[in-house]
Amino acid sequence: MAGVPLHLPTIAPMSDGPQRVLTEHGELTLEQIADLLPGTGEIMQSVGNAWWKCAYAARGGNWELAAYFARRVRGLQRKLSIVRPKYSGDLAAFEAEHVAAVLAACERKDRGAFDRSFDLAVDAANALHAKWGKSYIRWTLPAEPPRDLELSEG
Repeated sequence: MAGVPLHLPTIAPMSDGPQRVLTEHGELTLEQIADLLPGTGEIMQSVGNAWWKCAYAARGGNWELAAYFARRVRGLQRKLSIVRPKYSGDLAAFEAEHVAAVLAACERKDRGAFDRSFDLAVDAANALHAKWGKSYIRWTLPAEPPRDLELSEG
């Protein structure tokens, strides 16, 4: 908005102590800011929610919405790669092989290809959970569609 001052945080100059970010509400160290970043669990909960909606949007023939949620998964996983770099290689491979296939099926509006690529992606995600010592996490598509969106083609 024109005429409204924008208050952007600034980073205080380097000193002997921890670097601080100055905001209009006070100062935070970079370590405090890093501690505020979402963890793997929070990001993956959002991934699961988007993946669920992606499947049901495709089932409803709403290919634009299905592709939106597949792109949302891709974006969330890219953020996870930043905050948890140990997963970055696996996430990049998952994106290239599985998310790309789901997006391609959405673009072609091909339900059969979508279902196959979606199921393969779920299997691959669960294999990655096991690889990283989290075999107790097995994602499954909920039996009911989400109720907060119109998922059919409009």
